[in-house]
Amino acid sequence: MPTYEYECGRCGHRFEKFQGIKDAPLQRCPKCRGKVRRLLGGGAGILFKGSGFYATDYRSPGYRKAAKAEKTGDVKKTAPAEKAPAGGGPKTGADV
Repeated sequence: MPTYEYECGRCGHRFEKFQGIKDAPLQRCPKCRGKVRRLLGGGAGILFKGSGFYATDYRSPGYRKAAKAEKTGDVKKTAPAEKAPAGGGPKTGADV
């Protein structure tokens, strides 16, 4: 549920009210009973506390194992895969 900010037109009192989205806006000031208007809020900032907020936190176990091996220098060197010729070979009826 969002928090809405209000300002009284009579006494200038500013206050916040925790309301549901479908709730009707407040009409009266809790201090002087004057008419209030709901203000546009800037919203709340998002706070990320603790672990679990990095892209690498949810990687697969295989990825983490390979990254750890790379970090420690235990990477197995493999030969690069052979590339297909640039022409791609003879054309078939499906390619034409």
